[in-house]
Amino acid sequence: MKDKFRILAINPGSTSTKVAVYDNEQLLYEEVVRYSNAELAAFTTVIGQYQFRKNGILTLLAENNIAIDILDAVVGRGGLLKPIEGGTYAVNETMIKDLRLAHRGEHASNLGGIIAKEIADTLAIPAFIVDPVVVDELADIAKISGLPAYDRISIFHALNQKAVARKISRELGKPYNEVNLIIAHMGGGISVGVHTGGKVVDVNNALCGEGPFSPERAGGISTGYLIELCFSGKYSMSEVRKLLVGQGGLVGYLGTNDGREVGRMIAAGNAKAKLVYEAMAYQIAKEIAAGSAAVAGRVDSIVLTGGLAYDQLLVKLITDRVQFIADIKVVPGENEMIALAEGALRVLSGEEQAKVYQ
Repeated sequence: MKDKFRILAINPGSTSTKVAVYDNEQLLYEEVVRYSNAELAAFTTVIGQYQFRKNGILTLLAENNIAIDILDAVVGRGGLLKPIEGGTYAVNETMIKDLRLAHRGEHASNLGGIIAKEIADTLAIPAFIVDPVVVDELADIAKISGLPAYDRISIFHALNQKAVARKISRELGKPYNEVNLIIAHMGGGISVGVHTGGKVVDVNNALCGEGPFSPERAGGISTGYLIELCFSGKYSMSEVRKLLVGQGGLVGYLGTNDGREVGRMIAAGNAKAKLVYEAMAYQIAKEIAAGSAAVAGRVDSIVLTGGLAYDQLLVKLITDRVQFIADIKVVPGENEMIALAEGALRVLSGEEQAKVYQ
């Protein structure tokens, strides 16, 4: 078996596509292709963009003398598929169909598997996705919501959380399935996952109104107030959604989703900014502490990750409240591209078998 594999990783976002090439875990090339609103306005659906985006990736690689005929695999960001367990999945026709139909929502990440498969097929090499946001490993007890018509669902930053969990497990000298970790991914949205037995057995729905408020999201708020808001006659359904996701959190209170800008406000003596930022840290700490109950307090490590983990003030505010539970480790950034490459590499090297999407 080969000891070195060249992997193309593709991560489509709403207005950009991240592209990276790796030899095993070694980064050889990385670029972000950005799109103007005018370019994307030409497409009425996200799926309509796939050929445009694929051509842009291939052009970018050619212009930078990146030969694709020596690739061993192409891996794309997973999209809004049906709930699945974590891992690396071979892109198959069932997956492509679900990504194209977008029954669970339109998102640029739906393009990752489609583009990966189209490029890979021309080269007769495998295409994969890794740990999409719909990873659902919730324990049965964690799915009970309190409302019989509704089960709690799992939508979170699975790609980064899983990659960070494996990294910290290696540092602890244990397999991932033998550690108990609480991982807080802190970005535009915030998800706090309880990792035990190699699975995320509990996590707040980071998109639809659970857990801490974040730079752009309101998090969990009073259902009574939400009912009043919805029936006030002041807002349409889409407007309420925007209030909760996009215009909530730091944006709603302070008019910015940039933690660095909030830090400058605090440094300038803005008391409101200080209180709101401390409240966000307070809510994150409470969510972490709540997660520790899922494993009866037996936590090997608490991990703070995501873009906001670069902020030493936020890290300290959280650490001061939860360090009594377990040691704190900080792994800043989203680390998505290397996480994609590592997922593909585990299959190519024979460490894992690719899972089948059905």
